[in-house]
Amino acid sequence: MKNIAAIALISIALVSCKKETAKITKVDPKTGKTITVEVPADSVAKVEANPAIKDSAGIYRQTFKLEKGKTYPLTTYQRDVKTMTDPKGKTLNGISESTDEMTFTVNDVKGNVYDITLNLIAKRNSQTSQGKTVVVDTKQPIPKEDDLKMIWNINRALTGNKLSMKMDDKGKVISITGFEPVYTKVANAVGTLIKDADQKAGIVASLKETFNEKVLRDQFNKNLTIIPKKGVKIGEKWSTSENADAGGKIKVTSNYVLKSVGNGIAEISVTGGIPKKTEKQAQGPVTHSLSSELTQNGTIKFDENTGWITNQNINVKTTQVETISDGKQSQSMQSVTNSSVMVNPSAK
Repeated sequence: MKNIAAIALISIALVSCKKETAKITKVDPKTGKTITVEVPADSVAKVEANPAIKDSAGIYRQTFKLEKGKTYPLTTYQRDVKTMTDPKGKTLNGISESTDEMTFTVNDVKGNVYDITLNLIAKRNSQTSQGKTVVVDTKQPIPKEDDLKMIWNINRALTGNKLSMKMDDKGKVISITGFEPVYTKVANAVGTLIKDADQKAGIVASLKETFNEKVLRDQFNKNLTIIPKKGVKIGEKWSTSENADAGGKIKVTSNYVLKSVGNGIAEISVTGGIPKKTEKQAQGPVTHSLSSELTQNGTIKFDENTGWITNQNINVKTTQVETISDGKQSQSMQSVTNSSVMVNPSAK
């Protein structure tokens, strides 16, 4: 009996050791990269039992389970490669890139509402044409070119700021505050280069139209939460559309499919765009036509356990053809832009 008891005790001890730690795959909130870490096994059980993006009777819904004191990255990057072809077949190429770096620090969690500090860290823009590249980077000194100094001053004034944001655990942004000090900082920066009060006021007014609570709230509501509130099944498709022009005549359609959920990642595929559309205008014997088309495809990945976006990589192709014809001969100009639209690009 003593031997049996001893064996039983050894077995229990071995089982206990096995349950002490476990390796899990998670997303590093600082870098956005997927890493493997060793954590207490009982904490793994809790996370796996209640992840942010979870299955209920085959239907997945997205929520947020962010940790107090943690910082989550949101760096957006876009690269546009534009090729223009004239009627004689001569081409002109141009490349533009833009990067906006920001992070979200969770200060407190009260009920289902997160108190978050939005950190505006850095902005970078570059243009390449005919072999020459110009760069405006807030992490670098002010450019020597006079026409770039204004852009650098405004971007530099926009960065290094903090906004206060409240968001619930369903991803709805309730409020974003703290814009006025940023506007003042930009006005002061512009004032070092422009003395005309009306011109300075015009620049600040333009900034307020594109950088305000409504614009950012709409942007985050659209980008941070993709899965519909009703939930979707693996392989299920859903669609959204938004205006591509001020009048709302042209709509961009985005078709989503929940490809997979597991190993700490929820992956969604994206297709859609703007169907080819041609507009014609005639003046006497001359007809002017303009056709345009946009296609997009790519993937968006979310951290299954926190609900936070870890990576987006969407390719967008825009094609425009302008043709003038007199019935006997015609000339066409074509513009093709291939864009890469990314979020947290280092976390592929």
